[in-house]
Amino acid sequence: MYQILKMEGRAKRGRLSTVHGVIETPVFMNVGTVAAIKGAVSTEDLESIGTQVELSNTYHLHVRPGDVVVKQLGGLHRFMSWNKPILTDSGGFQVFSLAGLRKIKEEGVYFNSHIDGRKIFMGPEESMQIQSNLASTIAMAFDECAPSKADRAYVQASVERTTRWLERCKRKMQQLNQMEDTINRDQLLFGINQGAVYEDIRIEHAKRIRELDLDGYAVGGLAVGESHEEMYRVLDAVVPYLPTDKPTYLMGVGTPANILEGVERGVDFFDCVYPSRNGRHGHLYTNHGKINLFNAKYELDDRPVEEGCGCPVCRRYSRAYIRHLLKAREMLGMRLCVLHNLYFYNTMMAEIRDALDQGSFAAYKRDKLERMATPERI
Repeated sequence: MYQILKMEGRAKRGRLSTVHGVIETPVFMNVGTVAAIKGAVSTEDLESIGTQVELSNTYHLHVRPGDVVVKQLGGLHRFMSWNKPILTDSGGFQVFSLAGLRKIKEEGVYFNSHIDGRKIFMGPEESMQIQSNLASTIAMAFDECAPSKADRAYVQASVERTTRWLERCKRKMQQLNQMEDTINRDQLLFGINQGAVYEDIRIEHAKRIRELDLDGYAVGGLAVGESHEEMYRVLDAVVPYLPTDKPTYLMGVGTPANILEGVERGVDFFDCVYPSRNGRHGHLYTNHGKINLFNAKYELDDRPVEEGCGCPVCRRYSRAYIRHLLKAREMLGMRLCVLHNLYFYNTMMAEIRDALDQGSFAAYKRDKLERMATPERI
């Protein structure tokens, strides 16, 4: 059940109750594609930095170790020893990113595994079955993520097929949730709005899929090549046509600024690989923007990554030490950087929720963006 606790303009402060616990929104989901956060971050780490939702990927877990294996081991929660909510992406984005290895048809997509080249078929029913085997809290519908700059005729046809696929996903999910051997019979289903940068196609698609009365709705196919301004324009156009009383998820986005802009436009859920990917390359988020620990000026810097940060890294280690680890290619360096970045994102979301609770989100957003645009004084 989703409950709106407070609104400020279009910005929503919500709460989604699930079989695996309550999700306070807006929320940033920490991305663990293959049931692990890249950078040697453990389940205990995720608990210690305030992670609410872990996100894993259907395609990658289907290929390795296999969703049937995960089911035999009790489902994804038991497999990775995580007792809070998990969202599984449908695999659609990964399948369609394999442009040279796949063929799209009405029944689904035929493609070759990026690991061993074996032939695989995935359609709406297969994606739902895999996600049911994984027993995630929230399953995403199988869709086509068309390129943001694709021509109008292609996008229109793609969206119509995605709608038909969504109807098949809903039917299959209902069947699976009634089966005795299904691990999570309370699995939720989120549909995905597509339409590239064509506002009218997006709006018409939103009108059609909201009639299906799903558990939540995502906006997909953004942050894939279009400008930030185009993304915000699409959100301004389409979010008002998605149900306010259901969670809204902006897929694969983004930077701290993107998240603040998304919240202002009514988005509840976010995910992005930025904090972990940037962390593994020594790029760390602070309230004064990003810093690159590979820069020579940090060689003798014995301060924490950010003064006043309560993360496990800043409470103990210096910039100079972490820089040394990165330069020496010690895994601990990557791990500490990823931990700090995820903590930064999770903490920012908690601050956003607090600001919405207090009716001061607009002021918080303005101050946060101003601070992040002002480099620290050394």
